[in-house]
Amino acid sequence: MKLVCLACGQTNRVPEDRLSAGPKCGTCGARLIDKTPKDISFDVLRKAARVDELPLIVDFWAAWCSPCRSMAPEFASAAATLSGQARFAKLDTEANPQASGTYGIRGIPLLIAFRAGGEAGRQAGAMPAGKITEWVKRIAGKSNVG
Repeated sequence: MKLVCLACGQTNRVPEDRLSAGPKCGTCGARLIDKTPKDISFDVLRKAARVDELPLIVDFWAAWCSPCRSMAPEFASAAATLSGQARFAKLDTEANPQASGTYGIRGIPLLIAFRAGGEAGRQAGAMPAGKITEWVKRIAGKSNVG
């Protein structure tokens, strides 16, 4: 299974049966699958969205956004629950303004799920951890994304 390191952007190959063993990037040593969402850059997101073979769930947020801040612990809780079934990342739309145009972001918080080289789904607005978990499980369970 191909996974892009969310820290350095390098593509790594990980056998599926080793996903739960805490695989690390062969270049920088960062964990490839973690129980906490990782802050990522726009460039790393673009590569991971194209390459990752495990669903990548991205929270588009900004520090000034109150609903974004209130959803952050819920997103982290869902990430811990679904570790190994999907990867979770956060992208600050203030620091990465090009993301809004590229992904058609009209409001935040916004979750976008990437899978099989494309967008598999999106969910706008703050959600509790249980709803995030249900949504991600539906996305992860799809056999074909289109």
